Amino acid sequence: MLVKRNAGRIILHVDMNSFYASVEVAFNPDLKGKPLAIGGRTEERKGIIVTCSYEARAIGVKAPMPVWQAKRICPELIVIPPNFERYRNASLAMFDLLREYTHLVEPVSIDEGYVDLTEYKTKDPVKIAGTIQTRLLEELSLPSSIGIAPNKFLAKMASDMKKPLGITILRKRELHEKLWPLSVGDMHGVGGKTAEKLHTIGIKTIKDLAEGNDIQLKQLLGINGERLKRRANGIDDRSVDPDSIYDFKSVGNQTTLPKNIINARQIEEALRKLAASVSARLKKKGVMGTRVFITIRYHDRRTITRSRKLDNPIVEADVLYSYAKQLFDKNWDGGAIRLLGITAQDLVEKEEAVKQLDLFSFEKDAKDEPLLHVIEKLNSRYGKGIIKRGMKVGRVVDNTNGTSFNKDFLQE
Repeated sequence: MLVKRNAGRIILHVDMNSFYASVEVAFNPDLKGKPLAIGGRTEERKGIIVTCSYEARAIGVKAPMPVWQAKRICPELIVIPPNFERYRNASLAMFDLLREYTHLVEPVSIDEGYVDLTEYKTKDPVKIAGTIQTRLLEELSLPSSIGIAPNKFLAKMASDMKKPLGITILRKRELHEKLWPLSVGDMHGVGGKTAEKLHTIGIKTIKDLAEGNDIQLKQLLGINGERLKRRANGIDDRSVDPDSIYDFKSVGNQTTLPKNIINARQIEEALRKLAASVSARLKKKGVMGTRVFITIRYHDRRTITRSRKLDNPIVEADVLYSYAKQLFDKNWDGGAIRLLGITAQDLVEKEEAVKQLDLFSFEKDAKDEPLLHVIEKLNSRYGKGIIKRGMKVGRVVDNTNGTSFNKDFLQE
């Protein structure tokens, strides 16, 4: 359902819990329930803890504690080096899942992002948040906390209020009881040094900041003082920006199969459907992939990920399928499969893609040369983009009315 703009917004902030450690547990379930830390240079005394599981935190381990100190606090602590490729792939899968609900997804970092549900059929955003949280846990084995609010700032604050596996609603009318009593240092956007400065003018809580003197705040923090006061009062007009996909440079899709399969024909059919879906999304965004990535999850939840760098950017479904199938055939061990995924990575704008000619593509490219020359002349004379090979089609939006929950949630 389309919710009218003046009715407000419904924003989710999805924040993965202890992300690196959770990814490692998903990769190796034997680590579940154990004190686990991700640490750099674990063989050296100067190595530090990057992040750790909640079991380790309960004992007193925290980042950026030196590894030797963490081991002294918790002798049974399991410390493993970071695997950033593994974390990046898990992040891509997480954001792909979120985009199944709306294209208005804004990645903020590798393990958190905003989702704008305002313009979509959301009879119960809390139920949708619960579904997202459950799917992240069941399909990716990744726990998360989700904040629901009328803007990005409040959604971010809400997601921090209950961890792990929390879902928190924060309405503007609840600021005085849920937000304002917190220390100003706990506010998103206020770092340690800023908090110290605010303390010098008597601002200790978020309520103090919300009621702070405009002139004092501007003298102390410049324009940021005004911005922080607005946020403390629950005011944040920033939109959720889906263009952040280009920071992550991937478009992918995965499917949990209705049953575990080993049949080659069924596997090929699933891969073809995935390739078609990814191809359609690439074309819609006007981008091409220069790396193909596959995910195979077996019936026992073992998961492998493999990728291949390509010589030329690709976008067509049959080509995506071909490369994905090659990767699959090379890495499948014959076990029953529960989930399959295909992702096109390292994206480039279609207009910017430069194809490397080879013996197999030269003949086709030569045939296209006269047409390309005409397009280049027209663009040169009348402006870039005046004519292209193909066109983008805009998204059709449902224009029905909102629900009672939307009205209750955002009539403030």
